[in-house]
Amino acid sequence: MKTSAIVDQFREEGYAIVRQLFDGDDVLRLQRETADLYQAGIQHPVTYKHGNLAYEILPEKHFDQRYMIQAYWFAWANKYFDEFRSDPAILQLLEPFLGRSIKQVAQQIHWKPPGATISGYRFHQDLRFRESKTSYEDVVRDSVTVGIAIDRATSENGCLRIVPRSHTNGYLGLSDNGEGSIMKGLTHDDELVAVGLDPRQIVDVELEPGDAVIWGLLTVHGSLPNTSLHDRAFALSSYVRGETSQRGEWAFRDGERMSLGHTPVLCKNEKLFDNLEPYYDDTEWYL
Repeated sequence: MKTSAIVDQFREEGYAIVRQLFDGDDVLRLQRETADLYQAGIQHPVTYKHGNLAYEILPEKHFDQRYMIQAYWFAWANKYFDEFRSDPAILQLLEPFLGRSIKQVAQQIHWKPPGATISGYRFHQDLRFRESKTSYEDVVRDSVTVGIAIDRATSENGCLRIVPRSHTNGYLGLSDNGEGSIMKGLTHDDELVAVGLDPRQIVDVELEPGDAVIWGLLTVHGSLPNTSLHDRAFALSSYVRGETSQRGEWAFRDGERMSLGHTPVLCKNEKLFDNLEPYYDDTEWYL
């Protein structure tokens, strides 16, 4: 897809699919490094945090075995992923939206291992996770999220699902009720209808390894649990225009790739500087 078509689809539909952002040996390397990252994270008995780095664990105490379902800011523990976050292909994709000076406010991988019963995401809008709106000149205008398929993503293994054009409806508050957890339970059709969305318009974003999808902070999206026998690893990074954001780790400055510094900076974690030391978090949010 040409750049102009990507920009047009993103602005009209709230998302755009980019086929083969990465391919060949680059995809094989991404898959190997992701597998190694999973093996490093799963060694921890419960969720492990260190600065912005986190490995989110479902422990065998409550599940049939131990699973890792998410990792955050693993670039702090893995040189390959520090370099991957500022790959030239990502700059080429983002430049029409964010310019050549770009910060990164989120880095995640979501795993959906077969058998992990908690692996779906309720429909939501990512604006809910930008608590400090005053840290940005215009957080909606100047944010783009990039999702990259590490494994093949299908409707059976819980691919991303998007409601096209939902970004034109403003903030809808989906999944903000109760505890507000987006991984407990699934969104029912009547919840979408109640905020003016048609469940029949939901699109399953099926991707081959190396394909990418981009979306904005107001785009309604979620996913179902993995019901297949195959894992689904999915890399997710959110970027912002550097000149208009007080938050985020630099990814590109004037088009030049940037590595992480010596200490983490504030991205999304409002309590980052309360404890920069490594620790275990055994909060049983999944019960």
